[in-house]
Amino acid sequence: MDEACRNCPDLCETRTRVVHGYGDVGADFLFVGERPTPEADETGVPLVGTLETTDDERAESTADGLRRILERLALCDATSPSERPKLENVYLTNLTRCRDPDRAPTDEEVDSCEPYLNAEIRMINPEVIVPVGDRALREIATEYTTTAADDLAFPDAHATTIRGRGFALVPMVDPRAQTDDQTQDWLEHFAALMASDYRQTKGRRER
Repeated sequence: MDEACRNCPDLCETRTRVVHGYGDVGADFLFVGERPTPEADETGVPLVGTLETTDDERAESTADGLRRILERLALCDATSPSERPKLENVYLTNLTRCRDPDRAPTDEEVDSCEPYLNAEIRMINPEVIVPVGDRALREIATEYTTTAADDLAFPDAHATTIRGRGFALVPMVDPRAQTDDQTQDWLEHFAALMASDYRQTKGRRER
């Protein structure tokens, strides 16, 4: 993974760092967000981590809610530091690797980062992909399932299982927008999946 990527000149001017994926490279579960959070831009760890932020940035962040979800599923060690969480059987990444603090990524920027995401999916070879938020769901559904993206939308897709090409999708409403009931529904659905025989018949490599 290129730590000095300059494929998107506008983002090179606004980012602190390039944020590639992080976690267990032999994981069954791959979480995909839209773009680095303010915390990730500082720490280099996508989707999780807590730093001192402004009220606006804190309202935008998915970090706290997702970390608590991972801890409740025993996928993240609750005693590990926020800037370098200890993850087990889970890998975290984003559609895009760099952050503009004032806007979402453009379609061209998502397309530019797609080879990085594709390389991570091939490397991790996950059993389950969790698209976090609307943009991730739309992009993952378009590229990696046979289901039309227009047929998948929140809130109906939240806490459901959708068959992908060699893996399952379990979409999640962005934690910053989840109600308590939605969080509980997703946790119960995912915990039941983890307890099931979720592995696909695709020649899973030994971990």
